[in-house]
Amino acid sequence: MIFIVCLVLSGLTAFPLRTETAWLADAAHRLPTPAPLLHWLDRVRTGLADTDARYPFIAYGTDWLAFAHLVIAGAFWGPLRDPVRNVWVIQWALGACAAIVPLALICGPLRGIPVYWRCVDMSFGAVGAVPLLLVLRAIRRVERVGRVGRVGQLKRP
Repeated sequence: MIFIVCLVLSGLTAFPLRTETAWLADAAHRLPTPAPLLHWLDRVRTGLADTDARYPFIAYGTDWLAFAHLVIAGAFWGPLRDPVRNVWVIQWALGACAAIVPLALICGPLRGIPVYWRCVDMSFGAVGAVPLLLVLRAIRRVERVGRVGRVGQLKRP
């Protein structure tokens, strides 16, 4: 359920990027924030504002990103309802978490993303994998108990 909530929040926060980035940059200026991070946040805020002012249709791409997060969150209802049958969703999500690393390492430099921000991006894969691995382990336990029960070795009248 935590994974679903995080995906939904991630999706919903991808819609108002310009506003959120402005809030984040303003807050960072009021807090003790390292200069390179302040520079990056200001650059992102300016880039989003300029792009939105001149080419608002570009934000449609992040609308689709937000939509994708919401749709992916919906896929996790399967493992909630029938974890053993839908274990593939958890395995697929673990693969997606692992794929974040090469994406950040390859595309980050191509897009001019600072190294420290790429590390933040890659941390989403590591952090996301933790609950998924716990869920996978629990599903495997349920699966083992179910097999033993069907064979009749565990169930007693």
